[in-house]
Order: sequence, then structure tokens, then C-alpha cells
Amino acid sequence: MDINPLLIPILGISCGLLAIFSGAIVRPWLKLKERQMELNANNIAEKAAQYAADKGRLEERVAVLERIITDQGYSLAKEIEELRSLPPKTVTPQREVI
Repeated sequence: MDINPLLIPILGISCGLLAIFSGAIVRPWLKLKERQMELNANNIAEKAAQYAADKGRLEERVAVLERIITDQGYSLAKEIEELRSLPPKTVTPQREVI
């Protein structure tokens, strides 16, 4: 098998062009993708912080509502029992004035 003597310089030039191509086009493209991923990660981190703050605020509100419901439920039951212990009022009919 004979190797064409022109094949060696063509391969050398091709490798050089490939290195130039990768340095001029591929490297900036990879840096661009890396920057986009960083911005996306920062955006996601900000959203996560906002969700955490909202979650904490909502937990506080739920705690307040639970406290209101349980306190109100106790006092409401107490008021109902007090009303049961009162004697019934007699209702006297009143005349309507026209």
C-alpha cells in the first residue's frame, strides 16, 4: 500500500485549520453557554429565595389563623354553654303601629 506524498501536508494543514476553527468558534460558543448557565443558575437561586420567603410568610399566616380558629372555637363553645344556662325569655306580642 502506497501513501500518497501529498497526503501528509494536506493532513497537517487540516489539523491546523481545525485548531484555528475550534479556537475561533467553539471556545467562544462554550463560554457563551457557560455564561448562560450561570445566569440561569442565579435566576433559579433568586426564585428559590423568594419561594422560601413566601413559604415562611405563609407558615406564619397559617399559624395565626390556627390560633384564631382554636381560640375563637373555645370562646364560642363557652358562649353557647352560657346561653344554655340562661332562662328562656318570654316574648310578649307587641302591637304594630301604622
